[in-house]
Amino acid sequence: MKTARPWQLGIKDMLIMSGSRQRTHLKRPIWIIVLVSLVSICLIGAYIYPTRGSAACYIFSSRDCSIYEQPIRVPTRELTDEETAAQVVIREILKTPPVHPKNPKIAFMFLTPGSLPFEKLWDKFFHGHEDRFTVYVHASSEKPAHVSRYFIGRDIRSEKVIWGKISMVDAEKRLLGHALEDPDNQHFVLLSDSCVPLHNFDYVYNYLMFTNISFIDCFQDPGPHGNGRYSDHMMPEVEIKDFRKGAQWFSMKRQHAIIVMADSLYYTKFKHYCRPGLDGKNCYADEHYLPTFFHMIDPTGIANWSVTHVDWSEGKWHPKAYRAQDISYELLRNITSIDMSYHVTSDAKKDESTLFLERSEAAMLFIREEILPGNFE
Repeated sequence: MKTARPWQLGIKDMLIMSGSRQRTHLKRPIWIIVLVSLVSICLIGAYIYPTRGSAACYIFSSRDCSIYEQPIRVPTRELTDEETAAQVVIREILKTPPVHPKNPKIAFMFLTPGSLPFEKLWDKFFHGHEDRFTVYVHASSEKPAHVSRYFIGRDIRSEKVIWGKISMVDAEKRLLGHALEDPDNQHFVLLSDSCVPLHNFDYVYNYLMFTNISFIDCFQDPGPHGNGRYSDHMMPEVEIKDFRKGAQWFSMKRQHAIIVMADSLYYTKFKHYCRPGLDGKNCYADEHYLPTFFHMIDPTGIANWSVTHVDWSEGKWHPKAYRAQDISYELLRNITSIDMSYHVTSDAKKDESTLFLERSEAAMLFIREEILPGNFE
């Protein structure tokens, strides 16, 4: 609207003023149009061929934005041979531009002890989108009895999973390994048997595909259930200042999934020195390995929050359980409207310092924990 008024005044002046005046007023809107055109061309070019910089990737948040080169962290000590090798491999993977297939898909990876109680609901969620997803099921205790055609034949080789042990991380990596075999899989979502979607498929697909980050929960907990679990045996590769915590339910892009599969050094540290009962501490690798790992190798490449809603407000060892009587339109509306991600630490000081707001753009795509299946049938 601001350009319209000068243009109208210029036409009026042309009718009443001299020739020299007419040329003066004509140049102004023409230069504005030329300037706007040039800016538009630059913006379109930057979107199609984004520069290798974090600012450009943040502004043009499309999957066509290449991974920018991470600044090399200056080590404060001499690195071991294993650390040097690991950092070279990770840096090269991050520098490699992602390959965009014609038919990008999301890999939905279910970590479950047996049958999936919400398989019928997931069937409705997947219906009509057969070419945009793949399903993988890791059943650690018994072979699932599937009722949906999308799950039949999708079980992978599974091993026993013990809560709190490294076997939980092993199962996650096993799922990632199978999902990475399909080159069309570009985003990888880890789900439990009690997870259900909060939005339709198109919403979830667009939200995950058109982003440049992985949704990995990550925060620093100075309390006994955070840094209190750290073991000095992790030195020198993992220092306490880098030790992080987070929920295990992640959603990560392909490059990060490849890095997880390539890692041996940091995984081994957590395998041996983050386990229940070590030195009188109870460290759980599934809560600390990935948050710490990505905080160290690509802190700007993760969101620091998960897209799976888990309610820890009751302060227990397990999140809040939603029963049939709890499920209502209002509950689901409240969860889907969440736009902030909070982290509560285990610090003994129960004041404002124990509550952290990570960012104001959080979005919940899934919800987890003990929802009665019959309520959704």
